[in-house]
Amino acid sequence: MWRRRIGKALRLMFPPRPLRRYARLIAKRGAFDVRFYRREHKDLHWSCRLWARHHYVTWGEKMGLRPRADFAPEEYLRLNPDVAGSGIPPLMHYLTSGQGEGRSGQPRYATRPLPSCPLPRLRFDPGRPKARFALHAHIYYPDLWPEFATRFDEIGDGIDLYITLTWRGEETRWLADEITERFPRAFVTPVPNRGRDILPFLLLANAGAFDGYDALCKIHTKKSPHRDDGDQWRRHLIDGVLPATGLQERLQHFLADDAAAFWVADGQAYAARDWWGINRDKTAAVLRRVELDPLLDALRFPAGSIYWMKPLMLGMIKALDLDAPMFEPEKGQVDGTLAHAVERAIGGLALAAGQEIRETAALMRPRRAGHSGAPALRAPSFVSAFYLPQFHPIAENDAWWGPGFTEWRGVVDAASAFPGHLQPLRPADLGYYDLRATEVMGDQAALARGAGIDAFCVYHYWFGGRRVLEQPLDRLLARPEIDFPFYLCWANESWRRNWDGLSGEVLLDQSYAPGFEAALVASTLPYMRDPRYQRPDGRRPRFVIYRPEDMPAPEQNIARMRRAWAEAGIGPVELGAVSFHVAGKNAVDPTLFDFWVEMPPHGLVKGEDFLFGGSAGNRMGAAAPAPGFAGLIYDYRAIAARSLTPQYRDRLPPNTIAGIMPSWDNTARRGPRAHIAHGATPASFRNWLRGLCGGPLSQSYRGELFINAWNEWAEKAMLEPSTRFGRLYLDVLSETTALREQHHDDRTSAHG
Repeated sequence: MWRRRIGKALRLMFPPRPLRRYARLIAKRGAFDVRFYRREHKDLHWSCRLWARHHYVTWGEKMGLRPRADFAPEEYLRLNPDVAGSGIPPLMHYLTSGQGEGRSGQPRYATRPLPSCPLPRLRFDPGRPKARFALHAHIYYPDLWPEFATRFDEIGDGIDLYITLTWRGEETRWLADEITERFPRAFVTPVPNRGRDILPFLLLANAGAFDGYDALCKIHTKKSPHRDDGDQWRRHLIDGVLPATGLQERLQHFLADDAAAFWVADGQAYAARDWWGINRDKTAAVLRRVELDPLLDALRFPAGSIYWMKPLMLGMIKALDLDAPMFEPEKGQVDGTLAHAVERAIGGLALAAGQEIRETAALMRPRRAGHSGAPALRAPSFVSAFYLPQFHPIAENDAWWGPGFTEWRGVVDAASAFPGHLQPLRPADLGYYDLRATEVMGDQAALARGAGIDAFCVYHYWFGGRRVLEQPLDRLLARPEIDFPFYLCWANESWRRNWDGLSGEVLLDQSYAPGFEAALVASTLPYMRDPRYQRPDGRRPRFVIYRPEDMPAPEQNIARMRRAWAEAGIGPVELGAVSFHVAGKNAVDPTLFDFWVEMPPHGLVKGEDFLFGGSAGNRMGAAAPAPGFAGLIYDYRAIAARSLTPQYRDRLPPNTIAGIMPSWDNTARRGPRAHIAHGATPASFRNWLRGLCGGPLSQSYRGELFINAWNEWAEKAMLEPSTRFGRLYLDVLSETTALREQHHDDRTSAHG
C-alpha cells in the first residue's frame, strides 16, 4: 500500500516528460486556473491540490474535472467526436487547434430562452433632486428580489435606487409594480437579457442617470451556477458593501480615501494576471478604447461586479463608449464575453488614475495623518491655463486655408491613426463656438472658475505692429459685465504652414525692427488697463513671452519693454517666459525674467518614451498605426512620471511655475505626421496632477500651477468638456483646487 502511495506521489510531482510538456503548455497559455481548480474540487487530497496542474494533466482531465470555469473536458468531447476518437487530451486539442477553429468547450447550464424586449430609451434631467448617493441593482433572478428588498429597507432613504429587471414577460411587469409600490421613489425599468449586469448598468450610466452623485453602488442578483458556493459568495459580496449597520460611516471613509477608486468586500480585489480565463484579449480591446491597454497586466479588478465607485470611475466607464450591439447574445456563457472583459477592464481605469480597489477591512483601517503612504497634497495658490483666441474666421486664414477656416475644421476631420486612438474628440457643453460671440467667453470663464482656474493666459498675436486674432479680446473690452479673468502671452513665433513654428513655409513672419518694444507695449495697454487683467501677486500686471530667445537682444529688449510700461503709467510688470525645449537664436539669462513657465510636452519626451516612431521602432505591436503614419507616439504616463523626478526638475530655470498638460495630440493639424501622447485621459491627468501637488508644486514659483491648455482643440490639449469625457478634466482639477478651501478651513480652525 505504502509503495503504491509513494509511486503515486512521485508521479504527481514528477510526471512523465509528455505530461510535463502538456502542463507547461497550459500554464503558458493561461488555460489553467489554480484557484478555481482547488475551490471546485475540494475533495481532492491536499497533495493533489498543492500540485494542481500536475494532477489535472495526470488524472484530473480523465476524471472530467474542469481546469477553469469556462472549459469542460466532457462537453468538449461531446461536441467534437473526432477529438474523442483521436485520444488527444481535450484541453490540449483546444489549445493547439480547436480554439483557432472556433470550437467550444464551455460547460452547459440549463437556461430557458427569455422573451425579447426593446432597449429602453432613457433620459434623465440633470437638475432633478438627488440624494448624495445612488445604488443600481440589476435583478436577473426574480426569486432573489425579497432578499434585496430587505437589504434596501435596512439602508434607509438616503440613497436613490435605480433598478433594472431582466424581461421575462408579464411576471416582470408584476415585479416592477411590486417594487414601485414598496419603493415609490425608485427608478425601475425592464431590459432585454443581454450583457448580464454590465449592459443594464451602462444603459443607465450613458443616459446620465448617475451623474452628480458623490458615489455609486452597483449590485446584482448573482447566483454563479458554475460555483458550488454561489449564494454564499453573493451574500459576502453584498454584505461587504451594503452592511446592515454602519454604511454611512464606511461611505465617509471611502470618500475621504484619496487613493480609493472602488470599494469591494474583503478578498474581492483580484490580480487580473491570476484570473484571465479567456478574457485577456477582450479586456485589452476594452482598455484600448481609452488608450490604456498598456496597463493590462498590472491591473487588479473588483471580482463579482459588486462595488461602490467614485465619479471619476463612472465617467471613465462612460468614456469606454460601449453600447448594446457590442454585447454577445446570451447563451449561458460563464466566461469570455464582453461583460466579463469590462468587469476586469475597470481595474485599469483605477490604475491609470493612480488609485486602488479598496477592500472593506482596509477601508476602515485607521489612517494617522502623515502615515497614509502618500505625501500630503498641496493646493496650487494660483492656476493659469493657456487660451487660444483662434476660433473665428480671419482674412489671413481664409487666404491660407480656405474661406471660413478655423481649427474646428481640423478637429472635425481628425482621423484615428491606430486601434483605440481617441480621435476625433469633439466639444460638448460649449459646442463648436465662434469667439466673436463674446458670451462664449463668459461661459468658458464660468466653467473654469468652477474648476479652480484663476486666469486665462491669452495668446497675443502681434507681428511688428500687425495684429491677428484680436477680435475676441477687443470685443471683451466692450463688454465689462462679462467676468473673464485674463493676462497676455506674446506668441512671438512666426506662423508656418506645418504648424510647429520651427520649419516649413513662413506665412506670417515675426520681425523685430528697431523700436518694436515700445510698439508692442502700446498694443498691450488697453488690456492691462482693464480691471479683469490679472495681477497674481496683487500689484503687478502679468505678461508672458513665448520665445524670448528669438528676440535680437533679449536683455536690452526686456529693459526697453519694462521702461515703456513704466512711462505709460502701468508701473512694474511681472514678466515671465516659457521654458521652451528648442534653443533659440540668442541665449537668455534665466534671471532676466521674474518667472518661467513649464509647458509640457516641451522638454519632457525622451527616446525611451516613444511607443512608435522612435529609435526602438514599433513598441505597440498589432495596435500600431497602419503603414503611412510618419508621426511619433509617446507614453503620456512615462513623461508624467519624468516630470516629477528631481533630475528633470533640477534642469528647469529658477522661479519656474510647475506645468501640466491634460493631453497632447496634434492629429487635427498634422494628420499622419502627428505627435501623440498615448494614454492621455482624465484618469491619467489626475495621477500626474496628484504627483505634482504631492511634491514639485512646493518648489513652484509662488506655489502656482500652469496648464497647457484650456482650449487647444487641434492639439487635443484642452480642459473644455468633450463628448467623450464630459467634464471629467474639470472635475479632476476641481478636486485638487478644492484643497485650498480645506486648507483655509484647517487654518481657521487652528487659529480659533
